[in-house]
Amino acid sequence: MRNVMLTVGLAMGLATPLVAQWLGEPVWNSPKGGTGVTISGDYAHPNADYGKGNTWGGRASLGLSTITFTAGVATWKPAGSTQSLTSVGGNVAFRLIGGSLLPVALNLQLGGASTNSTPVTTTTLTGAAGLSVPLPTPGFTIEPYFSPGIRYHNSGGGSHTTNFGYALGANLGFGLLGIHLAYDHERRSSAASGSVFGVGAHLSLHLPLGM
Repeated sequence: MRNVMLTVGLAMGLATPLVAQWLGEPVWNSPKGGTGVTISGDYAHPNADYGKGNTWGGRASLGLSTITFTAGVATWKPAGSTQSLTSVGGNVAFRLIGGSLLPVALNLQLGGASTNSTPVTTTTLTGAAGLSVPLPTPGFTIEPYFSPGIRYHNSGGGSHTTNFGYALGANLGFGLLGIHLAYDHERRSSAASGSVFGVGAHLSLHLPLGM
């Protein structure tokens, strides 16, 4: 029943704004940041209260030491819906502390995305802090992180909400290649809270950017 109501709401432009920045995906993060270009491919599966279905996405990030810029796109098709929702957006992350001499990393992340769903467009803005403890394991790297923050959704026509959410995740690196995973949960006052689990692979090119 929740899935049917969600699908009808999306089609009629009356849906409660949903979880995360790119709809259907977690709010990805990497508090330790880095230097170079990272290309990521993502897959995510929302829970029943979110709308279920499958989400596929891709992102490109440019790291300049303590600041990282990311742009990406994701397409989510809720279960029982004939319409796929495509989100386009990006974020910027500022590393406040962390690096080779510190065992922890802390960053601030600001992001936004626009999702087209006939006849309205949903705009989502996110603001989060991220805390990670990179583990210096031999031959590969592990960065578990916790990232709580605020999510603002505006579906037009005066429909907007501000909710609290968080992401628990990890980034694993094996040289140039790596995998990432995250569980995202957003608490909403007007509807059941939604959550989504995501996983993906990435390629990191540590370019000599001179910074």
